[in-house]
Amino acid sequence: MFDRITFNPQIMGGRACIRGMRIPVSVIVSQIANGASIEEILDDYPDLEREDIQEALRYAAWLTQEQVIAS
Repeated sequence: MFDRITFNPQIMGGRACIRGMRIPVSVIVSQIANGASIEEILDDYPDLEREDIQEALRYAAWLTQEQVIAS
């Protein structure tokens, strides 16, 4: 489902990262939330690809899906 998001206990303590690199998804999402453009992030992290950022955002959106349970 998320081919570019990886989890490895030896990298960043198992946090969700981009393609096994030491770039956590949370860092990318935080930068977008604070107004950084995709181009700015790509300039700051030359190993990233546009698809990495898009998938990080899709992963973050997936994590925040709310489930309402009627009582």
